[in-house]
Amino acid sequence: MTAPLHEPTAEAAPSAAEEAALASADAKAVQGRSLGRIAWERLKRDKLALTGGVVVLFLVVIALLAPVITSLLGQDPNEYHESLIDPLFGTPTGSLGGISGDHLLGVEPVNGRDIFARILYGARISLLVGFLSAVVAVILGTVLGILAGFFGGWIDSVISRVMDGLLAFPQLLFIIALVSVMPNEMLGLTGSSVRVFVMILVIGFFGWPYIGRVVRGQTLSLREREYVEAARSLGAGRLYILFKELLPNLVAPIVVYTTMMIPTNILTEAALSFLGVGVKPPTASWGQMLSSAIDYYESDPMYMVVPGVAIFITVLAFNLFGDGVRDALDPKASR
Repeated sequence: MTAPLHEPTAEAAPSAAEEAALASADAKAVQGRSLGRIAWERLKRDKLALTGGVVVLFLVVIALLAPVITSLLGQDPNEYHESLIDPLFGTPTGSLGGISGDHLLGVEPVNGRDIFARILYGARISLLVGFLSAVVAVILGTVLGILAGFFGGWIDSVISRVMDGLLAFPQLLFIIALVSVMPNEMLGLTGSSVRVFVMILVIGFFGWPYIGRVVRGQTLSLREREYVEAARSLGAGRLYILFKELLPNLVAPIVVYTTMMIPTNILTEAALSFLGVGVKPPTASWGQMLSSAIDYYESDPMYMVVPGVAIFITVLAFNLFGDGVRDALDPKASR
């Protein structure tokens, strides 16, 4: 007599904890990534761009903390140290422009001011002009560019002709002429503050057509997209379409061109200070230091090398970071 066949045992039902874990895993598997997260992940893989970003952040920090750093080192950017200057040749005593434990980058010829302290304070001027003039250009370029591209017609024609005129205008010569005749006091500002204020406004004003053209071109393309037509069909007004549909999609090119515009503005400020129409002495400026170093490049080459290297590193860091941001925000980039 054969043994009775046993009925197959049913599989145990999953517990509540297992069901919750499975549901959580499924949710994570289908969870999408935002454009910002995708861009950040692409940017993290670009080591050169990250290095440039770190250098930019470091420059901003030391510029903001310049008074604290110089006070900790016991140096003042405008204090003279004639005892460290050779009375016969007017050059710093010692090697490499007077570099020592007290003066990390040496001292200036003739007056003996600490170069390290003046480099830190010069970074404040360069970064201030570079950032704020870029902000002025971005605001004007974004507003006028999006208006020209969205409304078209005579508005587009007028704004486009203004951009063409400004792009053909000799910007540097105009800034030189304007800054040269500015009064020493204006709007409660005095001395170098007046020149810094004027440089920010003028550099930003002449810089907006570059970003304005980019924003106009992108707006012409975006205004014909399906989601804009859908918003119109649902009764959305022009302001809603401008601020809710178009502007968020213009953030990427605006950010990219802003990062590329800042180093150009820094070079413009350095050129103006080099030509003697930037900030007034004794306010420290990298371009002004380069201009003063021309007379001593043979006897004291370090005086020219230090501010030149500071400008080079700053501009290079911004360019590397800007290239990385552009690649990270470009969906067609190969990296």
